Amino acid sequence: MAASVGTTPGGTTPAGMTPAGTTPESEKDTEFQEHERILCPDFLSVAQITEMLAEDVDGVQQKLEKFLNFRNLQTCLKEASLLDYYVSGFLWARGMDFSIIQYSKFMTLLDMLLHNLKTLHMSLEDSIKWLREVMAEIGPSHSQKNEEWNIFDVRQANAIVDYLKISLFQHYKLYEFLFFSAREEIVIGTEQVIEVVKPAGHPFPDPLEEGISFDIYSTFIEPPPILDMEMKGLNQEQGPEESQPEADTSETDPLVGFTIEDIKLVLGQVTDDILISIQTKINEKLQIQEEAFNARTEKLKKA
Repeated sequence: MAASVGTTPGGTTPAGMTPAGTTPESEKDTEFQEHERILCPDFLSVAQITEMLAEDVDGVQQKLEKFLNFRNLQTCLKEASLLDYYVSGFLWARGMDFSIIQYSKFMTLLDMLLHNLKTLHMSLEDSIKWLREVMAEIGPSHSQKNEEWNIFDVRQANAIVDYLKISLFQHYKLYEFLFFSAREEIVIGTEQVIEVVKPAGHPFPDPLEEGISFDIYSTFIEPPPILDMEMKGLNQEQGPEESQPEADTSETDPLVGFTIEDIKLVLGQVTDDILISIQTKINEKLQIQEEAFNARTEKLKKA
């Protein structure tokens, strides 16, 4: 009986007893099957890679966005960062002129590195060790019997390691923060009230921000012409039978029995009452406008 041990990324498979009658071909088939499990399952299928190879940069981003089912790129920082990670890796691989199987293994390698970080909480040192073990399996080997299993040659393997240094390992802390640090959502907003202009048929447009309010304007400055409307309503309510002839009103003199002094006295009292009323209204208007201007000034100071 003879024992054989197979090494896989992340650990060592248990030793199994090989019967003495086992042929070298069966041992080779067993090693080949173990090698096929490296970086499986594939992150992208052959059909998906073929579609992306026919696209430009924007097309590659749109395809990956669809394949990865990212729907909140405009608002989700994690999805946007992961999409940039995969798009950059695929475009770099295109520059290396990889084959389809090389594209598949390289994209799976990128995904597995993030998977180890996110799920297994691998540190930077552990990720580098894991990468070394994987590259030993899929990269160039000194053993002649495994030469047909080599997916990448020496130049390509070195280029992949260099790319991972500047893309993932150099920013490893940022990716740890992306997966494990809870970010507080800060909503900054302000509420503003904007008065829009009335249609052209309106008597006047709404006041501007630096002007006065509509209520003050309509109440004290330019009240609506309600007097004419009331007079028209009264005329409509009175019928033709209730209206007295003009001849009757013209025959009686309303000033009969009053002297000139009485008329002057009455007119003086009426004039004084009117002037006092007008002066009171003017003072009230000035006070209201002053309060409105003071409030506006305080608002501008606070702003």
